[in-house]
Amino acid sequence: MHARSPRLVGAGVAFKPMYFDALLGDPQRVDFIEIHAENYFGAGGVLHAQLAALREQMPLSVHGVGLSIGGSAPLDKGHMQRLKHLCERYEPILVSEHLAWSAHAGEYLGDLLPVAYHAQSLERVAAHVQQLQDVLGRQVLIENPATYLRLAESELTEAEFIRQLCQSTGCGILLDLNNLLVSCHNCADDPQKYLAELPSDQVLELHLAGHARVQHADLELLVDEHGSEIADATWGLYAEWLAHAGARPCLIEWDRHLPSWSVLAAEVDCARTLQCNPLMLPRDCGWGTA
Repeated sequence: MHARSPRLVGAGVAFKPMYFDALLGDPQRVDFIEIHAENYFGAGGVLHAQLAALREQMPLSVHGVGLSIGGSAPLDKGHMQRLKHLCERYEPILVSEHLAWSAHAGEYLGDLLPVAYHAQSLERVAAHVQQLQDVLGRQVLIENPATYLRLAESELTEAEFIRQLCQSTGCGILLDLNNLLVSCHNCADDPQKYLAELPSDQVLELHLAGHARVQHADLELLVDEHGSEIADATWGLYAEWLAHAGARPCLIEWDRHLPSWSVLAAEVDCARTLQCNPLMLPRDCGWGTA
């Protein structure tokens, strides 16, 4: 059993180089930053110089997107070693990966694809998570994915699958509330029921992001696109979580159509404000309207 990840507090942002000067000039403006691990697998350059400077001022969370934890193939040992080296170099507080697969037959597919939830896949994913934790020598958080259909082979709910994964490996959970809303809308599930089934004590980080609505004939899908302000429904679910389980470190994910620093920092302020008072109304906190 690996040591449980230490608790962060407050709210942070997914770091982008365009925000470097603002962050370095006022490092107390956010409580932590998060990076995508694969962007930092190189040895040097501007990205590493900026990250090293910021790491001296604030905690860091490392979020992997390409290990294909849910895939049928063995994990890429070179990828894990590069991730290990990155963690040794910057000593992040949290390390996370996705409950998804993204590679097949040696080819990286460039997307996070769904896993069927049943006993066989649970055994496979648990073995991958345990292998990764053994390589890193630390607890890893696993993020719930955004899904667009329910796989017929699934025999467990996603929340039950994650709960059993935590029990068998000691991993933690990165709960993406936007992904949860997207998945529940697209698959006609109940987000409150999902939260009730999830082991809240294993949730060590939250993600908030924007989504888009796509209309096709009579079908409306929500799409996890990380390119807009956080929707009212997501803020509302965040407030419900806070009232139910208390504050966790909360990351604002905004990866496309990047806003000005003042807009992104205002989202951080909303997350922090709700941590202190989850019963605030949207208009009092300045929530978005997406």
